[in-house]
Amino acid sequence: MLFFCVFVNAQNDSIVDTTDDSKTIKLKYGLRIGGDIGKLTRSFLDDDYSGFEIMADYRLKEKLYIAGEIGFEEKNTVNDYLDITTKGSYIKGGVDFNMYQNWLDMDNMIYAGFRVGASTFSHDLNNYTVYSIDQYWEPQFTSSTKQELTGLTAFWAEIILGMKAELFNNLYIGLNVQLKVSVSQTIPNNFDNIYIPGFGKTYDSSGIGVGYSYFLAYRIPLYKKTKQSKPAEFTKPDKESRPTPRNRP
Repeated sequence: MLFFCVFVNAQNDSIVDTTDDSKTIKLKYGLRIGGDIGKLTRSFLDDDYSGFEIMADYRLKEKLYIAGEIGFEEKNTVNDYLDITTKGSYIKGGVDFNMYQNWLDMDNMIYAGFRVGASTFSHDLNNYTVYSIDQYWEPQFTSSTKQELTGLTAFWAEIILGMKAELFNNLYIGLNVQLKVSVSQTIPNNFDNIYIPGFGKTYDSSGIGVGYSYFLAYRIPLYKKTKQSKPAEFTKPDKESRPTPRNRP
């Protein structure tokens, strides 16, 4: 709600009467760099997780941006049958398209994006229990011998929907949600990937993943391009079209 209010108020403050003349707008071009504060917050609050992500984008055209993310994650997954630690790095690249029409020189975004992601990671299998169907006659096998599963990779594609609002000059706050589809991954022998850095939880090997990001970013201004805004058009009624007064009796 706070993010939405900031976004709306930023637009309302920029309303200028353009009924008389067109306005010259200078569009900002530069490298915008930020960090995922959601992952940093989770790292402090969740003992089983640590990670960070750096994002960046660069404006190619008025509404088109090239964008990417790079990060690292370590996640410990513990349940009744498994204790495993996954860690690794990832990189994502793609484009964002701004679907929002800004008022005058405001620089906010409601955008859709596409990414291709890749990750290199490893698993530390701390202990596990083999589930046995016939539990009455045979005890379940449990191993506490640590196993290292290294050299794993994964590739995926994702669709992004998000918002970015300019809080102050060149300082932005944003959030987005991600829907991910696995393209390929290295699967260890007799074991499935529970968690993939950058992709997230694999949801029982369904190939579908979800994620979110909440970030702050700063744009390093490089140059500006001018754009003419269109003034509002008002058509005066013709004299012939004006209603004539009726004669009084």
